[in-house]
Amino acid sequence: MKTALITGVTGQDGAYLSKLLLSKGYRVIGLIRSFMGTNTVRLKYLKILDQIELYECDLQDLSQVIKIILETKPQEIYNLAAQSSVSLSFQQPIGTLQFNINSVLNILEAIRLINPSMKFYQASSSEMFGKVEELPITENSKFYPLSPYAISKVAAHYIAINYRDSYNLFTCCGILFNHESYLRGNHFFVKKVIRGALDIINGKREHLELGNLELKRDFGSSEHYVEAMWKILQRDTPDDFVICSGRSVYLKEIVEYVFNRLDIPLNKIITKQTLFRPTDIRDIYGSNEKAERELNWSYHISFFDVLDQLIEEEKVNYSEDIKL
Repeated sequence: MKTALITGVTGQDGAYLSKLLLSKGYRVIGLIRSFMGTNTVRLKYLKILDQIELYECDLQDLSQVIKIILETKPQEIYNLAAQSSVSLSFQQPIGTLQFNINSVLNILEAIRLINPSMKFYQASSSEMFGKVEELPITENSKFYPLSPYAISKVAAHYIAINYRDSYNLFTCCGILFNHESYLRGNHFFVKKVIRGALDIINGKREHLELGNLELKRDFGSSEHYVEAMWKILQRDTPDDFVICSGRSVYLKEIVEYVFNRLDIPLNKIITKQTLFRPTDIRDIYGSNEKAERELNWSYHISFFDVLDQLIEEEKVNYSEDIKL
């Protein structure tokens, strides 16, 4: 039986990846910051909480990381832990940079010291590309980060590559574009739009206030993207892959689709200049050609079909007010 260690196990991707690995017969170790303050609702929602071994760990403390790796002896490590909110990174740039960089360094250093044969997956982000010069984005596109979050991810990405080149570690980066599910955090855009629309229907608010909707993004489904993460670590040689849908949609299209689907007047949508980010990417989408060719992973799902599923799942669970 293989053992996989997942940081960020209680997040959207951590939960779906855990479910996938359990279905393949893995022993799953999940790292959390604290038993007292950690929200395990996503694992409970997927009915897998009792199948995962949870360990408390401060990823910025190398000694704790080493201790847990020595004890659990994983063959694969998936690093999904991060301060992952772009908007929050502008408010907390130092904390974002410190955690997102130091946590990766500590895990890789622990692997180097303990067992260099372990396979390591780093969750990189499409936000790293920032000011795009040419579309679609590929693995060879230039990075031009436009936020503290994106800067931290670029640094972590190159740290993983450096450990691969310098110490011959099996480190891989999955450069994922936006991917959604019902388990997405409530502060992320798509979740905020659907929850806000349902709040209007249920009389909890009059309008939904949003930022710049004239932006385009490449959106997909988390449940499908975590399969690519797993496939990346099943290869014989380490490499980096863009994981995406291959097309972009306007944020405005998403908002209007949700409101029309729920029969809410579009004048309930208010855009506020104060909610615009200091810098932002106008349009971005990727090419998953390499993933199709080398991972045998493909993605051909319309994001509006994903939205239909998310809307229905939100409607079913709305009265429960599950804190995500």
